[in-house]
Amino acid sequence: MNTAIIVAAGSGKRFGSEKPKQFLEIGGKPVLIHTLEKFEKCPLIDEVILVIASNQLTNYRDIATKFRPRKVSKIVFGGKTRAESVLKGFSVIESATAEIVAVHDGARPFVTEAEITATIEKAMETGAACLVAPVTDTIKEVADGKILGTIERTNLRRALTPQAFHFEILRNAFFGADLSESATDESFLVEKLGFKIAIVEGSAKNIKITTREDFAVAENFLKELANV
Repeated sequence: MNTAIIVAAGSGKRFGSEKPKQFLEIGGKPVLIHTLEKFEKCPLIDEVILVIASNQLTNYRDIATKFRPRKVSKIVFGGKTRAESVLKGFSVIESATAEIVAVHDGARPFVTEAEITATIEKAMETGAACLVAPVTDTIKEVADGKILGTIERTNLRRALTPQAFHFEILRNAFFGADLSESATDESFLVEKLGFKIAIVEGSAKNIKITTREDFAVAENFLKELANV
């Protein structure tokens, strides 16, 4: 069984709203519902485990009653860090039937079904896969307020989600891991095992909505998609 862990436990502090951004609407639907629908449509995903903040259960139940996501099998409450939240979701997966585990940010509503499928298929083949996008800006290394040099960006990529892994590999990565703020994604933990993670090239439009500026960009993306 292939499981998607959708992490939507953010508090919205950086966004600056009382309601976390994943519950705000774009195009008539909450951001989280846009995200869940992509995984609902992917035939390689058998179930979704949703990780939310404990004080957002009522918000989720309200939108679930209206939009009725079918694949959400379990809801768990998040931890102090993103890595802790993912581990809490991972801990309720049935190990006897587990195959691929895909982890995705609930505030990334523009992932495509094709990207989800490609990432899972690559993980099936190699054990671990990360969706990425090119780095288009010029990257500088700095120290003490000065530029030390320019980093060659040809081999640089931005890590996106989903990131997908064989169940046993991700379980080994979590065992004894430091789940502090420095563990910003699951690939970081798997890299610590010395495991080589395959990449899947994705779209730069697969943004994570973090700020109000991101929200404005997301609304424009949605209008573009509606006109295609």
